[in-house]
Amino acid sequence: MVTDRYQHVHHHENAEDFIAWAREQGIPVIGIDNMSGSVKLEKFTFPERCVLVVGQEGTGLSEPMRMGCDSLVEISQFGSTRSINVGAAAAIAMHEWVRQWIV
Repeated sequence: MVTDRYQHVHHHENAEDFIAWAREQGIPVIGIDNMSGSVKLEKFTFPERCVLVVGQEGTGLSEPMRMGCDSLVEISQFGSTRSINVGAAAAIAMHEWVRQWIV
């Protein structure tokens, strides 16, 4: 496996520590959450260098994480369900970033 060549893991005790780290690094934090004020994924231009955060299924991002995000992006869904599987949501958001910056 060669994931360790390009994936770097940084542990942060809480959302506030993570947000502070991202600010120090100059990395925008993009929250993926279907909530009031979020921009539709298909209308959002991701920064080339950014970090994407997703929350728990059902409850979404925590309040401290939402408050620390530079932008909030929502995945359009059909029907009345507000929640999408967190793995699926992360994959959709990462694919959109790849579509905008790699393809």
